[in-house]
Order: sequence, then structure tokens, then C-alpha cells
Amino acid sequence: MLRLSKLTDYATVILSFMARDKAQVHAAMEIAAVTGIALPTVSKILKLLVNAKVLISTRGAKGGYVLARTPEEISIATVISALEGPIALTECSISHQGCEQASGCDIGGNWSLINQTIHNALESVTLADLIRPAAIPEEVFVPVASLYR
Repeated sequence: MLRLSKLTDYATVILSFMARDKAQVHAAMEIAAVTGIALPTVSKILKLLVNAKVLISTRGAKGGYVLARTPEEISIATVISALEGPIALTECSISHQGCEQASGCDIGGNWSLINQTIHNALESVTLADLIRPAAIPEEVFVPVASLYR
């Protein structure tokens, strides 16, 4: 199962909060209070996002954090990479050195194709997409006959 860490989940919560008021500078304590995420965790995530150039930090009495680009320009792939490292489903997608089977493997290139497809999908979703209200799906009718197959 492909699963992201809690830090990445928390990062999307923090960035979603910041994206709703993208021009305002936010202090770590304010972000922790509003999101309910512990201050040490918020500080760690903010540091990683600054290092990845997703956020800009300023020091001083009126300092804090602000988005480095508009929410439309920040992809979810960028956020995931900032917290998790390179997006890869298998170790060989990043490096053949970590796999004992690399010399006899004929499908390594296909994993690259799968990883690139997932990366492209994550790249197509932006922070702006995350803060839009979710569309309520219309009712879906499933024919009863299909339940007996």
C-alpha cells in the first residue's frame, strides 16, 4: 500500500490553512493553534517546506512564514517530495544499488513508467485544488443485476 507519513498529511493541513490567506505572514505558534498540530511538529514541517522553497521565512517581530508562490503554482508532488523525498513506489525506482535483484530484473524500466505516471498525476494537483470545496457527488445507481456477478 502506498502511504504518506503523518508529517506529509500535516503539511497539507498547514499549507491549506496558509493558502486561504496567501498574502498574510503566519507565525508558527499561530499555525499550531489554528491547526491543532503540536508546535514542535509545525516547526519541523515549516523548516522542511522552507528548505524545499515552498515557503519563505522572515525573522523578527513581524516575521513568520508565507507561501513562496501562489497556491496554483505549488503542486502536491512538490509538497510530498519536500517531506518524503523522491516519489517512488519501489527502491529500484530511485536507485538500482538498493536492490539485490537489479542484475536479473527485466521490469525495472516499467516501474519507472509507473512512477512517472504517479508523479505526473500528483504534479497536476495543486494546493489551490486542495482548498476548493469538495464537489458533492451525485447519487450513483448500481444495477442490482451487477451485484450478483
